[in-house]
Amino acid sequence: MLELKNVTFDVAEEHQQKEIIRNVSFTVDDNRFVVITGPNGGGKSTLAKLIAGIERPTSGSIYFNGEDITGLSVTERAKKGIGYAFQQPVRFKGIEVLDLLRIASGDRRMSVDKACGYLSEVGLCARDYVRREVNASLSGGELKRIEIATVLARSPEMAVFDEPEAGIDLWSFQNLIRVFEHMREKNRQRSILVISHQERILQIADEIIVIADGQVHAHDQREALLPELMSNGNAVNMACSKLTGSMEKENQ
Repeated sequence: MLELKNVTFDVAEEHQQKEIIRNVSFTVDDNRFVVITGPNGGGKSTLAKLIAGIERPTSGSIYFNGEDITGLSVTERAKKGIGYAFQQPVRFKGIEVLDLLRIASGDRRMSVDKACGYLSEVGLCARDYVRREVNASLSGGELKRIEIATVLARSPEMAVFDEPEAGIDLWSFQNLIRVFEHMREKNRQRSILVISHQERILQIADEIIVIADGQVHAHDQREALLPELMSNGNAVNMACSKLTGSMEKENQ
């Protein structure tokens, strides 16, 4: 279980402190698929980095399975069971895809066949990629899928994906939905937290959290929130803005 308590994150900007995340609190229980959505620039990706340990909160606490992990590094959190997939995957010159999957899984002797299985799950022709170097020769979409394969190989208790659909084609996106569904079926204790605007991903969520202006403006079951978010067609940004605006009026 993941729990955020009154998490705030500030950055220095033009000699002033700017709040990116403001007093955010929520819980993600075991075996839940949760999607964080909201207007662009609302703090969603920053929140994912705070959970993964890439950034540290200015104040507040983060707990995982009852343990305070606020001060732990991204590596320490990975050992605790939190996996993170970047919005813009990292390139590793000199490292082959097979090496990356072995490192991610902790199995230095992972067979080529097993590595190919993870690559096939994310829609890559495995034999063409397993010996490829993770460098500039790979497209952004290819890197994204390879990184998702490393998360599958790691099999974390909580998998955090920051806009996993970015840079991939339609076929790969449809396959990505199947990957998420398979992840849940394979390990019923795993939780999945996804930052996304995509309606297809929102539709398979158990819960939706709306983040805007660095704050939680709504957190509810998909059935309760999705119709309102989709009220402006597929324009999730507009719908989220409308939703958060109406909530602000109610709180005045």
